[in-house]
Amino acid sequence: MRPSRRAPDELRAVSLERGVVKYAEGSCMVKFGDTHVLVTATLEERLPPWLKGQGRGWVTAEYGMLPRATLERTRREAASGKQGGRTVEIQRLIGRALRAAVDLEALGERQITIDCDVIQADGGTRTASITGAWVALAECIGWMKGRNMFKNGNGDKVLRDNIAAISCGIYQGTPVLDLDYAEDSEADTDANFVMTGDGRIIEIQGTAEKTPFSQDEFLKLMALAQQGIGRLVDLQKMAII
Repeated sequence: MRPSRRAPDELRAVSLERGVVKYAEGSCMVKFGDTHVLVTATLEERLPPWLKGQGRGWVTAEYGMLPRATLERTRREAASGKQGGRTVEIQRLIGRALRAAVDLEALGERQITIDCDVIQADGGTRTASITGAWVALAECIGWMKGRNMFKNGNGDKVLRDNIAAISCGIYQGTPVLDLDYAEDSEADTDANFVMTGDGRIIEIQGTAEKTPFSQDEFLKLMALAQQGIGRLVDLQKMAII
């Protein structure tokens, strides 16, 4: 029995609310159960120096966790003067995931920065961030289209597909979908799947926390992830209508 009493293939309650920040070109409050992340998308008419003059844009991401997002207060990374390795890893993952969905040449020579701020953490902050980030990105691109910022009809080409992410794991011998912290901290295996709306793989991160897992077990986790991401993509489409 899962601590949450969910079925093995059951997501936590998921909500995607867009347009939650007044000044951002795109925004989304994403909730995976008790994991809550505020995501904003910022459009800038500038590029990193190494990209200038190449006729394409860029999508990047930053990720952070508020001090009381967890049971005990964590020190702000700004106070220590540098980001932790986990933070850097997650924000690079978010950026890679979103760029897989964007035609950077159609975007033009401009940059979209995605900020993911974890307000409350109960497992799966990176997967929630990616799923909500796509909604904020889609809203930002819609904002640009509404202002005729794309040439030659490129606005319809920029966003090529949905991107969503979900965690899976083996908990007490059973493959389960969308781990909360109680499961994640005790799981034999923990994996994160990032996929497109049509089921193609962007990234898989999988670790045997306690017991090595078999190929058959991995395929069961993969099947759960595909099922869960299909549901998340449906929710994304509803959010941006």
